[in-house]
Amino acid sequence: MNTKEMLKTLNPHQQAYLNLDLENPKNGDYMLACFHLIPGKNLNMLQAACEVASESSTGTNFLVNTETPYSKMMNALVYQIDIEKELVWIAYPWRLFDRGGNVQNILTYIAGNVFGMKEVKALKILDVRFPPAMMEQYDWPSYTLQDMRNYLWVYDRPILGTIVKPKMWLTSAEYAEVCYDFWVWWWDFVKNDEPQADQDFSPYHKMVRNVKEAMDKAVKETGQKKVHSFNVSASDYDTMIERCEMIVNSGMEPGSYAFLIDGTTAWWTAVQTLRRKYPDVFIHFHRAGHGAFTRPENPIWYSVLLLSKFARLAGASGIHTGTAWVGKMAWTPTEDLTAAENIYSYHAKGHIFDQSWGLIPEHDEDLVEKIQMDTQHALANEDDNWRTVKKCCPIISWWLNPTLLKPFIDLMGNVDFITTMWAGCNAHPKGTKAGAKALVQACEAFQKWIDIHDYAKDHIELAEAIEFFEKKK
Repeated sequence: MNTKEMLKTLNPHQQAYLNLDLENPKNGDYMLACFHLIPGKNLNMLQAACEVASESSTGTNFLVNTETPYSKMMNALVYQIDIEKELVWIAYPWRLFDRGGNVQNILTYIAGNVFGMKEVKALKILDVRFPPAMMEQYDWPSYTLQDMRNYLWVYDRPILGTIVKPKMWLTSAEYAEVCYDFWVWWWDFVKNDEPQADQDFSPYHKMVRNVKEAMDKAVKETGQKKVHSFNVSASDYDTMIERCEMIVNSGMEPGSYAFLIDGTTAWWTAVQTLRRKYPDVFIHFHRAGHGAFTRPENPIWYSVLLLSKFARLAGASGIHTGTAWVGKMAWTPTEDLTAAENIYSYHAKGHIFDQSWGLIPEHDEDLVEKIQMDTQHALANEDDNWRTVKKCCPIISWWLNPTLLKPFIDLMGNVDFITTMWAGCNAHPKGTKAGAKALVQACEAFQKWIDIHDYAKDHIELAEAIEFFEKKK
């Protein structure tokens, strides 16, 4: 059945959510979304698309007598379909959404009840496009990767980081000891693993105190500042804030700590609360659990790209974006690199939409110049932040090791990310300190444009890492 034939099957309710002649959907009135859609057995693709537009905006499955002319202006509109590729484009009047800059509210609309509808067999949001007037309503990142670079005085390489493993069953003192072992070998960044909380074997207040003491010792010995990302996720608002305040009041230097939030389990209200209450802290969005819906073979919910773009809109300073098949996870280079580029660029191509993160007209010479500088990896001005949404940092984890640092940098095309290697260093045959040193040596080789195999001839820890990890490949 082609589009013309499908049009004849629509009932009046469905027709109210369709405009295949929508004039200029990119005019700024609409947030655009593209869905992969397979209809249920009783509807064709266009009927199902209109039902999705209705349920995800103003309607339900029947016309209701309480509609008004004004409410109809807020209807989401199906404005394009591709039957062969099973794609549907929907335009959402962005004034539908909570004017408080509430990401949870947007996703309640577009990623809420629609996934449970009988009218669809598969429904996944692949991409969205935010117009400038809508982005003005939201928080965006405040404390950025550039701020962390300025604090650490690290500019020409990735931020070198790790996750303490084993993720559980280390006491607070044992945990701090592992942090020290990394920091003393010139690493920048250590993070709690995502399940870290206030367990009986490692009380939260003792973990914070011991990490602070280990950091102080490492900074004194190396002369280099360090950062620790503390998981502040909790059962309720008060406990989350109590943990944040414990860290703020611990005596740690501002800039030396980040707040990690389990963003796909604590969700958007927790993320935005942290961003608004602590604008001078790096907000670290961990996405544990996202694979249940973002894996390409999963037919329901939304993509890595969409999750990442909303994290930037919500104000996350950084979010995990994956290792582009270099590490252990299942997402392809296209999926992971597209997500990374969209959160750390001022203009980027998505799976479906081009997204400008500019807040002034796209043809404005100053914005054009800023985008061009960004494309060339030149440092854009830091004193013109009204022109663009600030950047969100890709955080790279999951089974990288010293031998994979340069291959991943080559894939990314830049060094603007935080890497959090864990087994890639903890698994070094000579232990954590040797593993930490091997990564520093691999990074030095990259900076000096020397092949790691050549550099390893004079650096024993790197040589041992290469021998171990290349055998284990």
